[in-house]
Amino acid sequence: MTTEDHLAPSPPPPDLFGSAQAYARHRPGVPAEAARLLARTLARVPGPALLDLGTGTGQVPLSLLGLVPLAHVSLVDTGMERMRAASDGLLPELGASHVARFVGRAEDFEPEGSAPRPHLITCCRAFHWMDRPAVLAMADRVAAPGAAFAVMDDGSLWTHDADWTHALRALIQSYLGPVRRAGAGDAYVEPARSYAEDLAASAFSRVRTCAFPVSRVWSPDRVLGYLATTSFAGPAHFGDRHPAFEDEVRRLLTARAGRGPLTEESVFTVHLARRPGDLG
Repeated sequence: MTTEDHLAPSPPPPDLFGSAQAYARHRPGVPAEAARLLARTLARVPGPALLDLGTGTGQVPLSLLGLVPLAHVSLVDTGMERMRAASDGLLPELGASHVARFVGRAEDFEPEGSAPRPHLITCCRAFHWMDRPAVLAMADRVAAPGAAFAVMDDGSLWTHDADWTHALRALIQSYLGPVRRAGAGDAYVEPARSYAEDLAASAFSRVRTCAFPVSRVWSPDRVLGYLATTSFAGPAHFGDRHPAFEDEVRRLLTARAGRGPLTEESVFTVHLARRPGDLG
């Protein structure tokens, strides 16, 4: 595997998501059924190229390993530490494939001069942070003919509807106030349109939505690790109160786990979009 780095012309925004090691360890991956759906879009493509936007620690390309022989992978993220973790995880598996790492906003992505046009563009749990019309315009400019654009999401422990997550959210709010945080000093703003509506208004207007039920069981320690990688409950929000917050979370979840598993019944949604007239 060969690797090349390039940087956006403007500096990336501040990192909201904690250490790459914690991110890779505690963030849920891509369900196998969703990965197989993505792989099928590349089944008849010789030397397929993937562009993964907001790659984090590379969960999407990692999920495709063993399913499709990727010849070229472009990773885009605002955090170089996470991107290094992503390529380190891919290194043992991708062999002679080429990996390009672009540090910056997705809408600023420019492919290397020799890079093939991507046959699949993916964005998993990150589209809400982006300038979505600008990202979709960029994707239309760089994508190969017949390419698919996949937007994926399954919410978070903040949005999940269960007794134990309600109690967890209330505890976070008791420290940080009722508004969901989105980094230091900022409040999270819900997108004005759904992802399907964003896609329908773009060049990738032929949209198919697939939903995959997912059941996860969390331990108190994994929840704590996960929270440390979120924009709504990362350590920077709490200052010197963070140890006390973590102690309260551990007590709360340990007590809840004594009554039954900390289960998250979620739905992993894939919006798979193509340009009108493209096959697939």
